[in-house]
Amino acid sequence: MGADVVLREMRWWDIEGVLGLERVLFPEDAWSAGLFWSELAHARGPGATRRYLVAEVPDGDGGRTLVGYGGLAAVGGTGDIQTIGVLPSHRGAGLGARLLGELLAAADEFGCHEVMLEVRVDNAPAQRLYERFGFTRIGLRRGYYQPGNVDALVMRLENPAGGRSGGPAASPAASDPSDPSTRSTPSGPPTPSTSPPQGTKTHG
Repeated sequence: MGADVVLREMRWWDIEGVLGLERVLFPEDAWSAGLFWSELAHARGPGATRRYLVAEVPDGDGGRTLVGYGGLAAVGGTGDIQTIGVLPSHRGAGLGARLLGELLAAADEFGCHEVMLEVRVDNAPAQRLYERFGFTRIGLRRGYYQPGNVDALVMRLENPAGGRSGGPAASPAASDPSDPSTRSTPSGPPTPSTSPPQGTKTHG
């Protein structure tokens, strides 16, 4: 991935660029600009409950190009990985792991005692990444992803601080999946349960 990839806070002026990535990574259910505006409205100030990041690289013309992004919601001590997206051209070099690690650090800062996420059951590489960070499988949502009728695997990490410190470090390229993308409807984190409630939707 190289040192040229920089992670920073997502701001309102990044929304247009992130929407372009959305159309590539999640063509069937890309978020709208309004959803991103709503999420970022909760990302600053003393009552902030969101943390959104973008990953960017130099574009060769003195500017920078977005190649990935991620977001976390934190409510009532529970964090929810809302989204992680990495362009295919930048997968396999640890960027997904970096984004996940930063979101877990944010969950720790928010005082979360657990973090939840959902991932497609047919995205084994992403599941392996989450398991390396300490996530465990706690439930299944049948036919959650439409169209396609693909089940959603619900995963939970009980200690965000411990998970991020125990995640991939020595060899990020070897630990990063070919497709780390994960997606959640921004309606707040799910309640911890072996039978997860409705309300969140994650694509991985």
